[in-house]
Amino acid sequence: MKILGIIPARGGSKGIPDKNKKILGGKPLMQYTIEAALKATSLTTVVFSSEDSSLIEIAKQLGVRVPFKRPDHLATDSAGSLEVVQHTLIEMEQLGEKFDAICLLQVTTPFRTANDIDKAIKRFMDAHTDTLISVLPVPHQYNPHWVFEPNASGNLQIATGEKEIIKRRQELPTAYIRDGGIYITKTDVIQQQHSFYGNTITYVESDSKNHVNIDTLEDWEKAERLLE
Repeated sequence: MKILGIIPARGGSKGIPDKNKKILGGKPLMQYTIEAALKATSLTTVVFSSEDSSLIEIAKQLGVRVPFKRPDHLATDSAGSLEVVQHTLIEMEQLGEKFDAICLLQVTTPFRTANDIDKAIKRFMDAHTDTLISVLPVPHQYNPHWVFEPNASGNLQIATGEKEIIKRRQELPTAYIRDGGIYITKTDVIQQQHSFYGNTITYVESDSKNHVNIDTLEDWEKAERLLE
């Protein structure tokens, strides 16, 4: 199976200025993801997508392919990852390169390793699903079976639609949240269904002790503590 690794990074960032090239533990944030992707043996090739010339230069120095410059309209706050991936596939097809699946690796989750990527790809291939996502377990107090939402009458109801709440923590089914580290999706699903998820999704569970998804200054400080 031919799998395209895609590392997107845009120049603008409101929460943390110049976040993607900001120095974390002695190297730019984006370098962690680039190094892991290039070391992963299961990716057919890896490309970097950005509209920002300074990020592109850093990426080239780190040895990752930058076969095109992302258009500005795909580098705004409102531009979605799906559109960025679809644009990448179009650009690669114009170079005569087609892939069975893509592996999206966002630079804001810097501590996922090459081994994590290879393990996820193996799981994806073995499961024969449309998609794989990396996940973290939901703490029991936030389990959807213990979450309430207001109904049309303004009263609370269990978010899962059940009539009776599960009383004991031990009886709660395991629940997960996507952690942003790894998304693997069949190319046909991206192009034809315009979706990252398709009809079937498998998963790999990340190590919560070493995970951070950097969006705020508090997240950045957590990443610094993890490195220490």
